[in-house]
Amino acid sequence: MKKALITGITGQDGAYLAELLLKKGYEVHGVKRRSSMFNTDRIDHLYQDPHERDIKFKLHYGDLSDSTNLIRIVQEVKPDEIYNLGAMSHVKVSFDTPEYT
Repeated sequence: MKKALITGITGQDGAYLAELLLKKGYEVHGVKRRSSMFNTDRIDHLYQDPHERDIKFKLHYGDLSDSTNLIRIVQEVKPDEIYNLGAMSHVKVSFDTPEYT
């Protein structure tokens, strides 16, 4: 079974991609920022209890600016494919801090 890692999984494109890959039989791992806001509405229907056996969808907490944590996630998951869809979506912040885009 192929494994995919998706950054930005809680966004529109990440959620649609996760659905597509799950339908194709992939094991899907998503990277989500820890946030004071719950922003998982687009993927709540995909959630599986991590204590169950043979789950096909798993969330990992991480931030694109934390390379050490991202490396740890990649080493742990060992994905066949990586989709980088995570980015700053606030326009002003993206101009002030372009490395977040």
